Amino acid sequence: MQEQDEGAAGRSKGGADGASSVGAGKETDRGTAGGAGGEVKPIAFRGGRGTRPKGRAVEPQALQDVRALLGSAPRDRDLLIEHLHLIQDRYGHLSAPHLVALASEMRLSTAEVYEVATFYHHFDVVKEGEEVPPRLTVRVCDSISCELAGSRQLIENLQKTVGRDVRVLHAPCIGRCESAPAAVVHQNPIGHATAESVHEAIRADAVRCAVPAVVDYEAYRAAGGYRLFTECVSGARDVESVIKAMEDSGLRGLGGAGFPAGRKWRIVRAEPAPRLMAINIDEGEPGTFKDRWYLERDPHRFLEGMLIAATACGVGGIWIYLRDEYHGIREMLERELAKLKADPPWGLPPIHLRRGAGAYICGEESAMIESIEGKRGMPRLRPPYVAQVGLFGRPTLEHNMETLYWVRDIVEKGADWFAGQGRHERKGLRSFSVSGRVKKPGVHLAPAGITVRELIDEYCGGMLPGHRFYGYLPGGASGGILPASLGDVPLDFDTLHAYGCFIGSAAVVVLSDKDRAADAARNLLAFFKEESCGQCTPCRVGTAKALDLLQQPKWDAPLLEELSQVMADASICGLGQAAPNPIRCVIKYFPEELR
Repeated sequence: MQEQDEGAAGRSKGGADGASSVGAGKETDRGTAGGAGGEVKPIAFRGGRGTRPKGRAVEPQALQDVRALLGSAPRDRDLLIEHLHLIQDRYGHLSAPHLVALASEMRLSTAEVYEVATFYHHFDVVKEGEEVPPRLTVRVCDSISCELAGSRQLIENLQKTVGRDVRVLHAPCIGRCESAPAAVVHQNPIGHATAESVHEAIRADAVRCAVPAVVDYEAYRAAGGYRLFTECVSGARDVESVIKAMEDSGLRGLGGAGFPAGRKWRIVRAEPAPRLMAINIDEGEPGTFKDRWYLERDPHRFLEGMLIAATACGVGGIWIYLRDEYHGIREMLERELAKLKADPPWGLPPIHLRRGAGAYICGEESAMIESIEGKRGMPRLRPPYVAQVGLFGRPTLEHNMETLYWVRDIVEKGADWFAGQGRHERKGLRSFSVSGRVKKPGVHLAPAGITVRELIDEYCGGMLPGHRFYGYLPGGASGGILPASLGDVPLDFDTLHAYGCFIGSAAVVVLSDKDRAADAARNLLAFFKEESCGQCTPCRVGTAKALDLLQQPKWDAPLLEELSQVMADASICGLGQAAPNPIRCVIKYFPEELR
């Protein structure tokens, strides 16, 4: 999901959902089924004459299972999703008895636990009488880049040929578009997947994701890493000069919204303490994989930028939200954060790594904050904005991972170094995630303002043999679709608005004369329909209705435009607001496909 600007939605949280200091407040005790280390006993209900216990009784064995998994971990409300992951990972599903037991152990209602568990794609909730899922799940990406590479045929093949103890599911973008089509065998991602390679992984029980070889903590420190952070936190380097460098560099948020990073720091710094920080590495926008690319190579450059930003804004606690599909990166970050905390270059604020659960909407900053708090990832209304009332009700500095990745280079090399990198009168560098019909897909670091023709020719090795440039998505699923005739428009924030598009997270998907923009639009609307959180009617109903209309033999252009306008005007967040972009672009720029 493309991020919204600094002013992404927020709402004040009181009572048990809020906190007056760093971290989540504990909720009031509503009864328990025994102490964590004591004998497991059924909950005793008290009531007047004729009353009956409300809800489901806790099964002692299920409660014992849950307590064994949670161990000494806190039972705080914001850890609900983390604890659901423990159960899902251990048993391969979430049974009704385990959900009831978890609710009891966390002093939550079963309804609260159930609504969260059923919101996220990666939790398999099994009700009474239902069969548990097969022992192994294969997910095949069916988003735009993988569909271009033949994922639909791969899914059909696998569904016919895998055994009964394996299930094959369609999956939204898994962040490996450069190696499309991509599949995941349990937690093991397979690039350029074929039926043979997937079957081989199943036979070999290759179900774990490899941990990337990175510049680790020792190597990063030895090369001068964290020296800048030490200068900032010790006072050797003036915080004002750091913020000024960020402002002068022109760096804007690289998660999609493009809000000026330095200005965001000033806004949050001016808010009352305690201030918190939330880092978005959900990266679910189809076509986007740049954050994964950087984390698989130099994670401490990002972590140092994170700590410098926290120092400049007086942050008292940091939460890193990582998409669930990046299993190897999560293991690596857990290891590297442990090293950082064990031998810190200076005092550190508390740092928490949180795991997503498969929900594109959590790329929207306020939805991500809801998820970090252990809730359904539903965007908040605004105002108040996240910078004012964000995580646990506190002023929150929210950033995309890549934005923080550039902090050290900008401060050390100077604002002019970064600002002087642009092309066509634009400033800075952009990390383009390029996929589709090019010879060299991947992350290409290029000047901001480069055109897609220049990007294809200079960085991607040209088009694939036998393919002619036909069109492109300049900003992932949300950014619209443009024809080759507009291939000389500079790619940067604000340059594409006149064409009904935007660059967003710089996910460029290249189409050839073998593709149809209308087919791409249908793929994108199917994605939006599946990923709508359902909170607001214009998005929930609008995406479904739009997809139905796109699947008709003849598009009803006036009705589609009327529907698009309602969605853009009335949806709560960027998903519903941007979902009409592909439709409008096909009608405007590819009318010959609709005749």
